[in-house]
Amino acid sequence: MQTRNEPTFRESVNLMFDKAVGLMDISEGVANKIKVCNSTYTVRFGVKLRGDVHTFTGYRSVHSEHKEPVKGGIRFATSVNQDEVEALAALMTYKCALVEAPFGGSKGGLHIDPTAWEPDEIEKITRRFAYELIKRDLINPSQNVPAPDMGTGEREMAWIADQYRRMNTTDINADACVTGKPLNKGGIVGRVEATGRGVQYALQEFFRHADDVATAGLSGTLKGKRIIVQGLGNVGYHAAKFLSEEDGAIITAVIERDGAIINEDGLNIDALGTYIRENGGVNGFNGGTFTESGAGVLENDCDILIPAAMEGVINLTNAAYIKANLIIEAANGPVTAGADEILNAAGTIIIPDMYANAGGVTVSYFEWVKNLSHIRFGRMQRRQQESSNHLLIDELERLVGKPVSEDFKTKFFQGAGELELVRSGLEDTMRTAYQQMHDTWRSRDDIDSLRTAAYVLALTKVAESYRALGI
Repeated sequence: MQTRNEPTFRESVNLMFDKAVGLMDISEGVANKIKVCNSTYTVRFGVKLRGDVHTFTGYRSVHSEHKEPVKGGIRFATSVNQDEVEALAALMTYKCALVEAPFGGSKGGLHIDPTAWEPDEIEKITRRFAYELIKRDLINPSQNVPAPDMGTGEREMAWIADQYRRMNTTDINADACVTGKPLNKGGIVGRVEATGRGVQYALQEFFRHADDVATAGLSGTLKGKRIIVQGLGNVGYHAAKFLSEEDGAIITAVIERDGAIINEDGLNIDALGTYIRENGGVNGFNGGTFTESGAGVLENDCDILIPAAMEGVINLTNAAYIKANLIIEAANGPVTAGADEILNAAGTIIIPDMYANAGGVTVSYFEWVKNLSHIRFGRMQRRQQESSNHLLIDELERLVGKPVSEDFKTKFFQGAGELELVRSGLEDTMRTAYQQMHDTWRSRDDIDSLRTAAYVLALTKVAESYRALGI
């Protein structure tokens, strides 16, 4: 919801950028170079459907090429416009820098309602959009690598990869032109869950820092913490599932398009996710109490609020009424710059989107590397690791004269496969990035939030890359 004096999504990103730059030793020229979007390609193309030609408008923005290829998702939505795509491309630059993924930032979008078209029609539209981008090298393994975003998924990535392969028949690295593909088309285990899993790892790391937990007015661990999730799409679903099943958190409410479902004793996320997929909303789910006022539930009492859908859902109209001690931005830009100031003043801790939802691009990086190396992670070392573990346990049992428990053996003997390695790499990335944000936040009196710390860290890394290039 946009109100008067409310900054747009792009303005919010720029305001946060300006705030961070004001705290840095960086020249105005370099700051302006980082801030501007390098280029945006707008394409309008026609596709013959249902006996007539329908014209669609799409975008691909490249924010920064301080590292190549550039990386960023493609979304299909009626909200897509140039300003949104350019703001998201900027966030991708900063996000990749923060988590040390070796990419510049890009973003794409197609102005379309995906639900208004049949799957075969979506395929024709997607392939034509991909064709327009591929022929300008705006999809290319070494220059520009898209991924899924709102309204797209594995299916669309497979179509785009196939279209690239048809147009570049001798490119041995064709699979690396996009990430987020199905497993049988060069994808990687753990990519679908990656962003939600990253949200879980971010919260786990937050709760390892007692000073941050205390600043948020919380205590203990994630166990028993009451969580409200806005948007049970791919990201929200996996975050809620992992936090409730593995960390003992209680999902007290889920907000969707048609309203919200509330159960203070905890919602069954698997059952709710299935119900939403089959019915298109939460109304009628028998595992909780339904209310049509979904937006109002954002203001309900909880420990942690996870906005995991659209930008700008927490804004000047409702920021003062948010009761959550901690907000983690699983979506891009769910808290506007104006709301951010209100919440900071109220003592609410916000784990920023730039970091919180970086799990997707991190595992996309792993998939890209897998495609370029042409070998599955774990294939070379998994069985060797298992053999070494067997030797170690056999010798240990010989020395002590007692057997090790079978349960321990089962877990210890299992070598790391692709999923275990992907999760390990993602957890390391999320933990390292949070520790850097924490140290920056706590070591400087002029940095008032994790968001500002994240921007300062990311912009410092981008500026250093430009300096190394002689700019």
